[in-house]
Amino acid sequence: MGTLLWRTVLWLLLALLALPGLAQTPARFAFAIVGDAPYNALEEPAFARELEEINREDLAFVVHVGDIKGGASPCTDALFAQRLQQFQSVRHPFIYVPGDNEWTDCHRSGTDPLERLAKLRELFYAGDDSLGARKLRLARQSADPRYSEYRENVRWNFGGALFIGLNVPGSNNNLGRTPRMDAEYARRSAANAAWLAEGFDLAKKNGVAALFIVMQADPHFEGALRRPAGAADGYAALRQALLAHTLAFGKPVILIHGDTHRYRVDHPLIDAATQQPLVNFTRIESFGSPLVDWIRVGVDSAGPKLLGVRTGTDINASR
Repeated sequence: MGTLLWRTVLWLLLALLALPGLAQTPARFAFAIVGDAPYNALEEPAFARELEEINREDLAFVVHVGDIKGGASPCTDALFAQRLQQFQSVRHPFIYVPGDNEWTDCHRSGTDPLERLAKLRELFYAGDDSLGARKLRLARQSADPRYSEYRENVRWNFGGALFIGLNVPGSNNNLGRTPRMDAEYARRSAANAAWLAEGFDLAKKNGVAALFIVMQADPHFEGALRRPAGAADGYAALRQALLAHTLAFGKPVILIHGDTHRYRVDHPLIDAATQQPLVNFTRIESFGSPLVDWIRVGVDSAGPKLLGVRTGTDINASR
């Protein structure tokens, strides 16, 4: 009877550890960043090799910052299915946020952007687990009835850090092209703002060491310097929210994005009061076509140095 009791207790403990957010994860871990590739047939072999390299690494998960195709190429179901198969073949949990090339820009090849977004949600965001051979349980914003369509907005905890995925694409965040797209932008921006605020609230409540945000678009921290006079700015509200949340949080905030195909690690968020960069806000931008490469981010949430960033090319060269 005693043996049976202990087996029951052990089973219950294992079941509890399997629940989202309760499993213990290491304070030191690494994950990979990919995105903005492949754009054409010439880049397909390089992308396949990139995934093979990632499969050989010891990683907690992989994040894909969107743009799974070129902007002018057709947004076909076949291409989406091909990418889904590739993402599922990765042995690590795989989290993908949508880019402009696979939905907002699909009008360029004669398809409806909103219908294509619905197809992405159907294929890539079914269930509550990540993609990849090994799964990671995700919280989805769609669990809230007020935001039931936003399955792509996700959140997960790992190693003392909180990760948030947002649908913020390039092409000015889908603002300024048609009234129908502007209405979509307004609804999604409200959902994104709510999801971001909820994430920061949870991060403060749970005392996490850092908060990571994953999205596709470069939000143009230079702002007015890049935008024609009078043009609508699809990222202005997001930049203001990032500033306010980062100041209030007071701990490291790391924004991971793609879009402009320029690998960089910097501090682009300026405090309006001091006109100085916020040192607790770091931006990591992924590589992009024509350069197909990946980034390894080491995280030590309990150590003196939070981040260690290396490129896939550097890792291969050191072997």
